[in-house]
Amino acid sequence: MPSPPGAKSTKCNGRPIPQFEDVTSKAGIRFTHTSDPSKKYIVESMSGGVILIDYDRDGWPDIYFTNAPTVDKALKGETSLGALYHNNHDGTFTDVTAKSRLDSPCFAMGGAVGDYDNDGWPDLYLTCFGGNVLYHNDGNGTFTDVTKKAGVRDGRWSTGASFGDYDGDGNVDLMVVNYVDLRLNDLPPFGKLPNCKYRGIDVQCGPRGLRGAGDSLFHNNGDGTFTDVSKAAGVDDVPGYFGMGVVWVDFNNSGRPDIYVTNDSSPKYLYKNEGNGKFKEIGLESGTAVNEDGSEQASMGIAVGDYNHTGRPSLYITNFEDEDDLLYRNDGDWNFTDVSYKSGVALPSLRSVKWGDAFADFDNDGWLDIFAVGGHVYPQVDGLPSGGGYRQPKLFYLNQKDGSFCDAADKAGPALAEKRVSRGVAVGDLFNDGNLDIVVEDLDGSPTILRNKGVPGNHWVSFELAGTKSNRLALNAKVKITAGGVTQTDEIHSGGSYLSQNDLRVHFGLGTATKIDSVEVRWPSGKVDTVKDIQADHYYAILEGKGIVSGLSRSH
Repeated sequence: MPSPPGAKSTKCNGRPIPQFEDVTSKAGIRFTHTSDPSKKYIVESMSGGVILIDYDRDGWPDIYFTNAPTVDKALKGETSLGALYHNNHDGTFTDVTAKSRLDSPCFAMGGAVGDYDNDGWPDLYLTCFGGNVLYHNDGNGTFTDVTKKAGVRDGRWSTGASFGDYDGDGNVDLMVVNYVDLRLNDLPPFGKLPNCKYRGIDVQCGPRGLRGAGDSLFHNNGDGTFTDVSKAAGVDDVPGYFGMGVVWVDFNNSGRPDIYVTNDSSPKYLYKNEGNGKFKEIGLESGTAVNEDGSEQASMGIAVGDYNHTGRPSLYITNFEDEDDLLYRNDGDWNFTDVSYKSGVALPSLRSVKWGDAFADFDNDGWLDIFAVGGHVYPQVDGLPSGGGYRQPKLFYLNQKDGSFCDAADKAGPALAEKRVSRGVAVGDLFNDGNLDIVVEDLDGSPTILRNKGVPGNHWVSFELAGTKSNRLALNAKVKITAGGVTQTDEIHSGGSYLSQNDLRVHFGLGTATKIDSVEVRWPSGKVDTVKDIQADHYYAILEGKGIVSGLSRSH
C-alpha cells in the first residue's frame, strides 16, 4: 500500500542501543501455554496475557502466566492452569502455583491487578471465556476465589480488564470488555462460512460475521461486593463491538480517570468521565476511534505514556497485519492527532499482527520508547506466498526526543528478531537493577523473559506509591518529576497492553542527571505531595500525606 505524505522509517544509527537477553531458561521458567497447532477456533488464538504482581509485597515483581485449554480439551471437561512464579531475588523464579491456590477452572485470556478491599495486598482478576475469576490475596502467599461473593463473574467471553476509582470514593471499580458472543458447544465450523476465509484459504471463523458481547462496569460497594452499573454509566457497548483491551486513564488532567477501549474490526471507545457516575463516549470527536483516514482497524493492545513531555498521556495502539500501529498524540482538551506515519512507527509495523505493547524508557535517557510483539492468528498463513508468516519478530522503537522514533529492533539483540507467536507483554524491573525488563507470553511455546542490560552512564529513579484516602495501590495517581532540566510525568495503570499488567512501580530514566530536583504526586483523592532533592538510582516508597517513607506498612 502507498505510504502517506510525510511517512518515515528511520533506523537507529550512532546511538547506544540497550541489549535484551533471553534469560527464560536461566530464570527457571518452565511454563508452556496449552496449544492446538491448527487453531481451528478463534477462542484458541486469543489467550496469553501475562501479569506482573508483587503478591508477597517483598519489593520484587512476581509473574503470573494465564493459560487456557484447547476447545477439544474443554469439551471433555479438562482444564489448563496458569502459573505463578515467585521472584527469588537472585535472577531466578520458583513455580508456586500449587501453594498459592490459584486453581479455579478458567478458560483464561488475561487479567489485571487491583487491591479491591484496600487491605494492602494486591488482588488478581482473571478474564476468561465463560466466566471470570477474582482472587483475593490473603497476605500469606495464598489466594481465595471470591468471585461469587463479589459478583464480578460476568459470564461472557471477557478479554481486557482494568481497575480504577472512577467516582473518587477510595475503592477501585472494575471495567471489563467482552469479545464475541460464543458458546463452547456451538462454535462455527472451521472454514465453512463466508467469513471463515483469509486470502482464499480456510481459517477459523470470526470475529466478523459473529455477534459482539457487550461490556461491564462493576462499581465497588466497599464491602467486598460489586454492582453492575454498565448501562446506567453508559459504557455497556450498545453497538456490540468486539472488545479487546481496556485501561483507565486521566487523559485531560481532570483528576477523574476516563476509560479507553480497543475493539477488533470496529471503532475504539474513549469514555470521558463526566464526574457524576456517567461517561460520554467521544472516540470519534477526540480522534481516537479510527485512524487518520477514518478507517476502523482490528485493534488489540494499549500503551499509555507521555512520550513527548507535554504532561498529557498519549496512546500507542497495536493492530492487525497490513494495518499500521497507531500513535495518538494527546494535544489537550480531548483532542488527539494520529501521528503514526509522521513519527516513524507505522511502516515497520505493517507486516505483523501486533498484540501486547508498552511505553517504557528502556535506555534510561528520560524519554519513553515503544515495544510491541507480533504473531498471526492463523497458522495456515505459512502456506501463503506472501505476508509476515505465522511466527513473527518483535518491534522496538527508541525515542528521538523530537516527536519521532527510530527502529531499533534489529540492533537490540537476537532475542527480538526470533520469530514467535506472541500475545501478552508486561514491563517491570524484574531484577531491581534499574533497567526495565520485558515478559512476553506466547501461545505456541514457552514465554520469554527479556533481561535489559541497559545503557551505561544513564541514571534512573523508581517509586512505589500507596494511598491512604486514595485507593491503596494508588491507581491513576500522577507522578511528575524534574531532573536535569527535564520534566516527566507518568500515571499508575491497572491492566493495559494486551490482556496484561505491568509492574505498578513508576520508573523514570534520568539520562546523566544524578539528582531529582522535585517529585510531585497528585493522588486520586486530590491531595498533592511534593518531595525535593533526592538522589538517583534508588527505589523510593511514597505514602499519601507522608511523603517518602522507609517502607510501606501493610497496616495503613
